[in-house]
Amino acid sequence: MDVTSDDSHSRRVGRRSYLRGTLIGLGTLSVTGVAAADQSDEQCFIEESNETEERDETEDQEETEELDETEDQEEIEEQYETVIDVVEAGADPEGNESITAVLREVVDDDTLLTFPAGRYYMDEQLRFTGFENVGFVGENATLVPAPYHEFDGPQYRLFRLGTSDVPGRDLRFEGFDVDQTADETGIRVINAEVEDGLLVRDVTVHGVHDSGTWGPGLFNVTDPDGEGVVTRFRAEDGAVHVDETPNAGNRWRGATGIIVNPAHRGTLVFEDCSLGGFPDNGLYSSNETGRVGIDGGRFRNSATASIRLNGTTGAIRDATVAVDDDPHDSDGQHAIRLDGGDHSLENVTVDVPQPNGDAIRIMNDVDSASISSSELTVGGRPNTGVRIDPAAGATTLEDVTIDIDGSANAVRILGGDAEPVVLEDVQITGDAVGTRNRHAIFCERSGCRFVGLDVEQVGGDSRRGLDLRGSDYVVADSEFVTTHTPIVVNGGDDVTIENTVARSVDDGYSLRITGDSGTVGLEGNEFPDGVRDDR
Repeated sequence: MDVTSDDSHSRRVGRRSYLRGTLIGLGTLSVTGVAAADQSDEQCFIEESNETEERDETEDQEETEELDETEDQEEIEEQYETVIDVVEAGADPEGNESITAVLREVVDDDTLLTFPAGRYYMDEQLRFTGFENVGFVGENATLVPAPYHEFDGPQYRLFRLGTSDVPGRDLRFEGFDVDQTADETGIRVINAEVEDGLLVRDVTVHGVHDSGTWGPGLFNVTDPDGEGVVTRFRAEDGAVHVDETPNAGNRWRGATGIIVNPAHRGTLVFEDCSLGGFPDNGLYSSNETGRVGIDGGRFRNSATASIRLNGTTGAIRDATVAVDDDPHDSDGQHAIRLDGGDHSLENVTVDVPQPNGDAIRIMNDVDSASISSSELTVGGRPNTGVRIDPAAGATTLEDVTIDIDGSANAVRILGGDAEPVVLEDVQITGDAVGTRNRHAIFCERSGCRFVGLDVEQVGGDSRRGLDLRGSDYVVADSEFVTTHTPIVVNGGDDVTIENTVARSVDDGYSLRITGDSGTVGLEGNEFPDGVRDDR
């Protein structure tokens, strides 16, 4: 069946509108420093202040949501010059013979390949590069990769669509289940590298990835002005460590769930994706440039990190990240790790009842980070809620709740001379004890602000609230209830504490100032247990 149009651009309006609306929607995350990173009004991560533009963006989002729910097969087909039913072209829908040769024969520019209901066996990759406007759409279609020893390696992929050197443009891939439940089976479903116009939706991988080869998805947008969206890409069964697979010795650790590599330079958003435990990382953005956003979704139990972001700009919104198992005997499992760039986390839930790393780790190369309207729960092991490394840039926590049960810092702020950290309206609860790390908040960085804190730490062994070791601090409008001394100025200088309540439920003071501390100003506070000043 052929569908023709006099204007190829008009055929793609639906897809481009969907991409634009999704990216604008993620832009409301207001990532710190984004405007400076790219002032182009084509970029998605700019916080618009003009009222008219905000109104237009809202309308775009509403149109996008409607399109996402109502776009039917006919509307999709209208975006292509040629539409080919792969079964009519000779592909076996019963799963007995590989379909790769048939796909290789018919795939072309401005072409949509449709997959009717059926099972489609593949034992070698389809590679297609340098293309323009190509689509693969399944309707109750299941892709069945061959097991490791039957697949034509070492290219263990089903679809390689574009490369970093020869990327494609305008790619649609959607509507597939992937059955890798057979023993020693696991595949990279799609390896997509496009200049612009990447749209991947509704791909669900069933079965544990136990071949030891590449993980299920790689996505790059290679043009700095290019855009892409990956929606509902799911691989919740995860993968086993490579040492437990037939590919043992050929890879380090094993598969990553979704990877964005250094070839990515554009803007890429992951919507409502879900990943189980992978032995390397879950969703890993290792790019040094470009922008990556995560909007919704669930990520759990991967080694290193379930979400790991680098790049110029990153944003995570409305996502849930959990660590409740260690399926790979990992050295560490951070729920979220930020490696570099400017990042924003909003309305994120991090639940780590079995912590094996920090809930959120902000590494030295991060330029700035903000965490807002989020909840963290950290179980009974000595792992930190939010760790800010010594050279990490300015960081803000606002309207964040941390419930911590292990003997660790809820917030650990390192680096004496790095840029300031601000905690505002942060609540810290839980049964953490003071055995290993006494203070809920440990701060050696100067210039930090603590406003509107609500800290209740009444676990055993002298649990405390706030330890200040640098200079130029403000603690204001806060309340501390701790087992031992709530606030300790430990060698700090130029400290102001005002309108703050601090109570010890055991035998501590409300405030202790060590002998090597400098100036401490107190105003309007309620310190029922007194002040111990050793200066």
